[in-house]
Amino acid sequence: MYRAPRGTSDILPHEQGYWSFVKKKASDICELYVYQRIDTPVFEDARLFVRSIGEETDIVEKEMYSFEDKGGDLITLRPEGTAPVCRAYVEHGMQTLPQPVKLYYMAAIFRYERPQAGRYRQHHQFGAEAIGDSDPALDAEIIDMAWRLYINLGLKELTLNLNSIGCNACRPAYLDSLKSYYSRHKESLCADCRRRLLKNTLRLLDCKNPTCLSISEQAPRSIDFLCQECAEHFDKLTGYLKLLGIPFSLSHRLVRGLDYYTKTVFEITPEGETGAQVAIGGGGRYDNLIEQLGGKPTPAVGFATGIERIVLNLKKQQVAVTDTPTPSVFIAYLGNEAKKKAIELISQLRNAGISAVGTFGDRSLKSQLKQADASKVRYTLIIGEDEVKSKTAVLRNMAKGEQQTIPIDRVITSLSKH
Repeated sequence: MYRAPRGTSDILPHEQGYWSFVKKKASDICELYVYQRIDTPVFEDARLFVRSIGEETDIVEKEMYSFEDKGGDLITLRPEGTAPVCRAYVEHGMQTLPQPVKLYYMAAIFRYERPQAGRYRQHHQFGAEAIGDSDPALDAEIIDMAWRLYINLGLKELTLNLNSIGCNACRPAYLDSLKSYYSRHKESLCADCRRRLLKNTLRLLDCKNPTCLSISEQAPRSIDFLCQECAEHFDKLTGYLKLLGIPFSLSHRLVRGLDYYTKTVFEITPEGETGAQVAIGGGGRYDNLIEQLGGKPTPAVGFATGIERIVLNLKKQQVAVTDTPTPSVFIAYLGNEAKKKAIELISQLRNAGISAVGTFGDRSLKSQLKQADASKVRYTLIIGEDEVKSKTAVLRNMAKGEQQTIPIDRVITSLSKH
């Protein structure tokens, strides 16, 4: 018996209501903030992610799905959404457009990591990127956009965690201080953190090992090492968030997992959650990424949110969503001539914009009516040999249990009124 690969899941029909709800709210938010949709390929040149995400990150070292195609090129299934959008920005000359260019995407993401609640090896993200402006007001807009999305979805008890990790000018001094601090605790670190101490110091703060977590609480804070430009940027950002009425908590351990981030980093987390992988969304500023990918120096900021994790929280908080659409009309029939008329009527109803279904095979009327009831239709049309001869149909209101006989040529008119 075949099963879905580990770390993947089928999104079954009864789950689609949640997905349609989330995607509709996300699209509405983008329309409100005037962000335009972009779709990038599922796979890219592997070098794009090595260069943008960082060679020493867990994603590049352990989690990317990479393979050599038949042409000998090294290809990677998309492990995150920002780098492909930035590649498209450079490739298609979007720097000539009015800046900032505001884009959004909904995409499948692939990472070989330990499957857990709301996070799979193939999962789905909604993300937004604002490319071409360094104004901290744009950071505030991106955070406001993410925050408003969750509020509009009906999620409650959310916390915005905020930090600044500085820039290329001020971060080296911070990293030296961080490395010095952790070196004094080297023997107590987990194996991954001992490796990070040599290769990716900033990620030491991101470890969820209880011992490493305890050590990180007293680690130097990046905001204490910010240069004047980064400090002013962060001060203006927090001021804008207060102006917008968005509460936030400063988190010196927040660094995010990708190397391209500069200055602002943030995550939004359900209140009271602890442990790894609890944020439902996050992002930050990445002012150097476009240049790393061959473009001109271009500031940018963005965020992404996992749709599976949103759905998980919608269920947990018992947020009501729109049910999966059901047909309006079911047509039951008895006899060959009635079947022909049913097929014709179904087509006519659909042409009129009325969703209609019927049955197949030679089922009894009782069986067909059971199917109509299970389909949760509002009305059932019943056609037998007598109705064919008299050119009528029986219209049953399924909710009230009432029925009436109407001329067959008035079926669409009658149903359209209802």
